[in-house]
Amino acid sequence: MSASETNVLELVAESAEADPVEALREALSALLDGMIAAGRGPHHLLEMSWSSEQPAAFHLSRHEIELAYREVLIGFRPPIRLLPKDEPGLTVRARLAEPGPLPDIQVGGYGLRELARQYSPRLQADMKALFRQWSRDGAAFRAGHAGLDLAYGPGRFETLDLYRPAGVQRAPIFVFVHGGYWQASDKIQHAQFAQGLLDAGFAVAMPNYGLAPDTTLEESIAQTVAALSFLVQEAEALGLDPAQLHLCGHSAGAHLAAMALASPGCPPVSSALLLSGLYHLEPLGHLPIGRLLGLGDIERAARLSPLGRPRPTGMRLGFAVGEGESEAFKQQSAALAAAWHAPKPQICPGHHFSMLDGLNGGVLLDLALQTAARQ
Repeated sequence: MSASETNVLELVAESAEADPVEALREALSALLDGMIAAGRGPHHLLEMSWSSEQPAAFHLSRHEIELAYREVLIGFRPPIRLLPKDEPGLTVRARLAEPGPLPDIQVGGYGLRELARQYSPRLQADMKALFRQWSRDGAAFRAGHAGLDLAYGPGRFETLDLYRPAGVQRAPIFVFVHGGYWQASDKIQHAQFAQGLLDAGFAVAMPNYGLAPDTTLEESIAQTVAALSFLVQEAEALGLDPAQLHLCGHSAGAHLAAMALASPGCPPVSSALLLSGLYHLEPLGHLPIGRLLGLGDIERAARLSPLGRPRPTGMRLGFAVGEGESEAFKQQSAALAAAWHAPKPQICPGHHFSMLDGLNGGVLLDLALQTAARQ
């Protein structure tokens, strides 16, 4: 670590991993640790260079490389140069701006430092280990199940995986929208959470959507509606029951699901289960992650907030949060559940991420089946 210019910090991180995805995960995770130790974050990045024997293997146009990048640094992406070197391994160099002073304001009863902590669920887990495990578990599940990878639209992210239960004709549909602060993760890292619903006789659909900031939240909401519409329109060909459409989302996916329910083009949904979501976006506009998403515009943040929208009609609603969640996340779910006249959120074992294990057995699966009225 050295100060190469006044007020500009240079950090260097390396990995000897042979696999490019694992090498990038390791190097960027070490880089992030260095940022945090220096009192900086991904939003302070000015530029980066990645040096390796095979620079093309790290090109961000490769889906798995982009996902690995987003796992660590989400949507913050400065200019990146890919450079050759003779030695094996990956070397990442980054230059970061000096952090400015935090405004002395209160948002929802929190100062900005505490507000950032409240809205940083990644503090609850070792994210490198978590994404590595989810990637392994998702790949193993997909290898053991004859799922369909279907396109619901023309964009490269407008695809969904569909898993059907054995021996069920016209299966009810359970749609799971993944989280990742609208900027990270993928359907392939969540496939393993379909098993409990499959065993209960549901077909499980897991759509992707375009990731921010390349894709706006408005576009991601429209893509979620498009995925639901596709499943209804193609229900006969896919052996599904369009009259039994059940929607579930986690974290940012819960926000997209809630906004889809409030959209005029959404097909009829029988039930919705919203897991530890973000439903009032104005507080995020005070944080770098929210400004990256354009939520510093208060009117836009309000338009994109399910809280304040009328309760969707004609469906059963369920909410859940992890026991280890921050108070802000718990308050978000409690507020929308109250506004939409739904039962109080179920408190599930685990934190923001580990609560998803409950979809394969336990109180969360029970809640999903109860909300879908298929006990």
